[in-house]
Amino acid sequence: MPVITTIKLTGEDHRAVDGVAALIKQISDDKSVQIRGPIPLPTRRLVVPTRKSPDGEGSETWDHWEMRIHKRLIELVTNTAKDHKALEDLIRIPIPDSVTIEINLRQVN
Repeated sequence: MPVITTIKLTGEDHRAVDGVAALIKQISDDKSVQIRGPIPLPTRRLVVPTRKSPDGEGSETWDHWEMRIHKRLIELVTNTAKDHKALEDLIRIPIPDSVTIEINLRQVN
């Protein structure tokens, strides 16, 4: 039975997220595993406005701090034990501290 592995990458630095996605794509191409993606998901913007003056005196001036969270989605379809070897190789890739990775496995009937 085929197993679909869904990999979701999230991080603040889009270069690091794209770098990990490129490594996953390279491993899947080397092992000839079917791959879908990397699919870029919408970027989440977190904006925090803060007052510049802590005591409330003077004019109201604000600083706006922003953090962007970039996401990529990759799906791998594995059928044989040889393809499952590619998943073992994916576990061993170096992942930067700024990138979070989620792996979900599901069987297709």
